[in-house]
Amino acid sequence: MKRNGSLREVFSILQNVERYFEDRDTVQSNRLLFYQFLVICLFSMLYGMVMGSYHSFLQSLASGIKLMFLFLSSILICFPSFFVIQQVLGSKMSLRQMLFVVMSGLVLSSTIALSFSPIVILFQVTGGNYHFLQLLHVGIFVFSGIFGMRVMIEALKYACENKGIYPRIGVAIFRVWIIILAFVGIQIAWNLRPFLCNKDEEFKLFRQYEGNFYTAIVYSIQQLSSGSDDAQPQGRNEKFPPKQEVEQADQDSTVVNFFN
Repeated sequence: MKRNGSLREVFSILQNVERYFEDRDTVQSNRLLFYQFLVICLFSMLYGMVMGSYHSFLQSLASGIKLMFLFLSSILICFPSFFVIQQVLGSKMSLRQMLFVVMSGLVLSSTIALSFSPIVILFQVTGGNYHFLQLLHVGIFVFSGIFGMRVMIEALKYACENKGIYPRIGVAIFRVWIIILAFVGIQIAWNLRPFLCNKDEEFKLFRQYEGNFYTAIVYSIQQLSSGSDDAQPQGRNEKFPPKQEVEQADQDSTVVNFFN
């Protein structure tokens, strides 16, 4: 029963910000953090598998593992700076309370993303355009990320206004930290690609395309508007010599895809 109670608390804490600041013993706190960690791993992996299922079972498995790694590594890299800055600003929140807040945001983001799986599967089954699916996944991540950010900000506001243990300026600083977290996540995802792979291509664990995420989005929009479903323009190699790439940057879109 205790295990079921802890698992329910992972989601109930999202609806009641006071639960972040309840007194818990070490065992209860560790159990709750463990279940938050478990939900993030499971839900992000399942959504990653849905993404990769567009190509093959092997791609589905690889995408699931990579997306789970993306969620966890982003927090692992960014949380220390968040904790240190808040302490410098005068925050009286404990390390566990800060972890509850940040992990809850990821729990909500991964849950919302997974809830869109039936919609993604529908477009895959009904022959959704490859580039449309790329943009759909980006939109889902942005949408779920906004809700995850919102629940974290609401918890910090409550700590500031009702508990008096969090500095008001910390809420503004946190918004900057969220932007940093987003850029870190994008950079990690760029190096882990592909998540979604074109059906006409062979399975590859990692890509070697030059470029960046932002040109990838522009390229996908161009391909979608032109009705093309090619993963890359004809006659291009996967990796360009740096000099040639610079010379042609203004004339031709770089062959880059965020999920491919």
